[in-house]
Amino acid sequence: MEDRTLYPLKFIPIFKEKVWGGNAIRSVLGMDYGELPNCGEAWMLSGMEDEESVVANGFLEGNTLVDLVEVYMGDLVGEAVYQKFGLQFPLLIKWIDAAQDLSVQVHPDDDLAMDREECLGKSEMWYVRRAEGHAHLICGFKDGVNQMKYLKSLKENRLESVLEQVHAHVGDVFYVPAGTVHALRAGLLVAEIQESSDVTYRIYDWNRPGLDGKPRKLHIEAALKALKFDESRMEPGDEKAGRVAYGHVANMTNPVLETPHFCVNYLPLMQGIEKDFSNLDSFVAYLCCRGGAVLKVDGKSVEIRQGELVLVPAVCEIVDIYPDSLGCELLETYMPQ
Repeated sequence: MEDRTLYPLKFIPIFKEKVWGGNAIRSVLGMDYGELPNCGEAWMLSGMEDEESVVANGFLEGNTLVDLVEVYMGDLVGEAVYQKFGLQFPLLIKWIDAAQDLSVQVHPDDDLAMDREECLGKSEMWYVRRAEGHAHLICGFKDGVNQMKYLKSLKENRLESVLEQVHAHVGDVFYVPAGTVHALRAGLLVAEIQESSDVTYRIYDWNRPGLDGKPRKLHIEAALKALKFDESRMEPGDEKAGRVAYGHVANMTNPVLETPHFCVNYLPLMQGIEKDFSNLDSFVAYLCCRGGAVLKVDGKSVEIRQGELVLVPAVCEIVDIYPDSLGCELLETYMPQ
């Protein structure tokens, strides 16, 4: 009888053309996105409506991620995750190639997004895979900037003067909680881990045309309620934006972030490691940033190469990871307990 139990899942990437995109998803990560002239994003794990990831391996090949959640429920995502999110897969994981500057923007938090859009908000994390030249990004306002100063800068066309601009280096991690003004700037290739939401309020787009030749729509009024200003006024429970310090100990699980929306670890491996998830009530997603490895679960093996993602179902308790001879670097993501 054929074994029909759950196993580590790979998915077909969803490639997105963007006015600011380039070719790093192919030239650096080795992914084939066909004839897109400006590939800005590769969605590696998505349960977004009409943008669901499709399984690429095993007997479940051809099924969407949402199909799997509907059938396997807590066995796939974790019992608590299923009780909270139902058929909605809670995370979106992607690669972003910022060959040009992205727009200055903000995302709403869960409460505002649910009220306005009936969906999750969008807190996110960036892991910098490549940073060309003096690449930098925008993450938050400068100290002391309040709503009045922000609006004055907009009116006087000097928004950049109130934004916190930070140099970015390979391996840097930045946390961008909902409500943080932000933008990736030219020369960055990043992995983005975020809540499952695509709600963006665009504030400034460098006065450039979109793919259709017309200026892209701005959302100045909608953004105003979403924006969070002076961090000196942060309340208990508010999340701090910015660069995240984390360890780089070889052959170990190095904690990076633990947020209300997702938890992320960094695994730089030169030898095999066993992961025991028997006490974890969540799926685990592995995104390969460099190198390659083989993941073994319950006698089933799946290969993961640079750029690729593997989803380990919650029902799988022990995962053995065997890196290639040159090693690998993995981002490990799961839901908070």
